[in-house]
Amino acid sequence: MLRDAALRVTRPRVAVLSAVHDHPHADTDSIIGAVRGVLPKVSHQAVYDVLRALTIAGLVRRIQPMGSVARYETRAGDNHHHVVCQSCGAIADVDCAVGAAPCLTASDDHGFTIGEAEVIYWGLCPACSPNSVPEQNH
Repeated sequence: MLRDAALRVTRPRVAVLSAVHDHPHADTDSIIGAVRGVLPKVSHQAVYDVLRALTIAGLVRRIQPMGSVARYETRAGDNHHHVVCQSCGAIADVDCAVGAAPCLTASDDHGFTIGEAEVIYWGLCPACSPNSVPEQNH
């Protein structure tokens, strides 16, 4: 993946890419913690630099729902959307709303060539929903 994106394969890049893959929608601090499990001496700045390089290369997608810190995922380039719990902040992927990318047709594109639509659905996850029924052990 890294070579295909014209990036050198380094231990920090491999560790960060693996951490983002293993922890979708993780914030930077969580990614740093996961990377330090493999590379204990990696610096915050190194992880930030790698995340930036991976994002620019299109290997990682950076999302930042309103009121949240930046989060990262390896599901990039397919123009999917997200659903965010307004109570606990849980995030899940939602496939394209309708049709092919950009999934939504703007009512007025103002002359722009639109290549992507970013949609965030807000609500309550099953664990936070007052309508959720607790699991019962049988």
